Amino acid sequence: MMADDAADLRKRIALGEDSILELKTIDFRGDQVTGPHRHSMADEMAAMANTATGVIVLGVDDRSKSIVGIPSGLLDVVETWLRGICNDLIDPPLECIIRKIPIVVEDGSEKVVIRVDVPRSLFVHQSPGGYFRRLGSSKRQMKPEVLARLFQQRSQTRLIRFDEQTLATADPGVLVPRLWQRFRTVLSPVNDEEFLRKLKLLAVDQDGVLRPTVSGVLMATEHPEEFIATAYIQAVLYRGTERNAAHQLDARDITGPLDEQVRDACTFVERNTRVYAIKAPHRIDTPQFSLNAVFEAIVNAVVHRDYSMSGSRIRLHVFADRLELFSPGTIPNTMTIDSLSQRQSARNELLSSLLARCPMNFNAVGSRRSFIMDKRGEGVPIIITESEALSGRRPEFRLLDEAEVMLTLYAAPSPHGDDGE
Repeated sequence: MMADDAADLRKRIALGEDSILELKTIDFRGDQVTGPHRHSMADEMAAMANTATGVIVLGVDDRSKSIVGIPSGLLDVVETWLRGICNDLIDPPLECIIRKIPIVVEDGSEKVVIRVDVPRSLFVHQSPGGYFRRLGSSKRQMKPEVLARLFQQRSQTRLIRFDEQTLATADPGVLVPRLWQRFRTVLSPVNDEEFLRKLKLLAVDQDGVLRPTVSGVLMATEHPEEFIATAYIQAVLYRGTERNAAHQLDARDITGPLDEQVRDACTFVERNTRVYAIKAPHRIDTPQFSLNAVFEAIVNAVVHRDYSMSGSRIRLHVFADRLELFSPGTIPNTMTIDSLSQRQSARNELLSSLLARCPMNFNAVGSRRSFIMDKRGEGVPIIITESEALSGRRPEFRLLDEAEVMLTLYAAPSPHGDDGE
């Protein structure tokens, strides 16, 4: 945070608590937070998310408004404590921005506080004490009629596709010109803001503030995971056929704009799988997996996953005999596992449109694509036919606990009989 922002925060602290500012001191016993109570803190954070975008400052006495700070050696302890509250005690989990802010106090010394930006949520959050909202500088439990009205309002807001919704935790400046300029054509508006709004990378939120959309962050920022914590691919290579942490040969969290995630995930598979060579009578190279099927599978996972699900990420696991790909979210609309190859439905229409304008950036052998996304619905048929032709086994789609889709691609049998090694 810039110095003038710290000065502004100090001025806000001096004015005291209100509907969008909460001040709290933190108590410790050793390296453990003992106050405020975790449940009480969860109630405060959920109340703010249910009401309006606000700020909680930790390390400030709410009565005297004096900045007491947090010991530097305990800052990470407090951050971990906060993230645990957001993930474990608030339903659905709450995503906040947590920042450590140095502030110069009256005697000239420097104290560090923790600023927690709590965005007004698209959901209604329940905390250990129930359903709360803020009224002035305090929280109040919502009466049934107020709660029912809030559920109705938030559900109407969510009628906008999630990939087109704004992110209260991001500002327009996070969008990188190099990344959004690639979508420009000769017919695009000359004015940058007009162009970004037309493309729906920027939109006005319910408070009238211009914000990046979910798609804007996913396609036009260098690190989408800074704003959507699970917007990355977790890739792991295992030795043999068992999922065992002790047998990991390679592991990587693949980040960046979605088109780069697709490329890097495919490269991970290509780098970590084998090509079998047979001389009969001429050399025949047989890959362990069809890279075209792998490419289509990863594109499908990236574009159709449910980005509103907190705590879930795409997982790519490579074994000697198979590849498993987990994508958060159930199957869109009225589709079923059995109808995936015959029907087409997109959860994220805007993301699909943007990826359809991104040129191919990976050599998916056998692909005839010019762009990453194909809007004709050919992805799943390609996954099935190419993988089955290579391995002799039909890929399997499974829906796990109505929460994620799992795809298994089977490897080509080794002519040397060493599949499990």
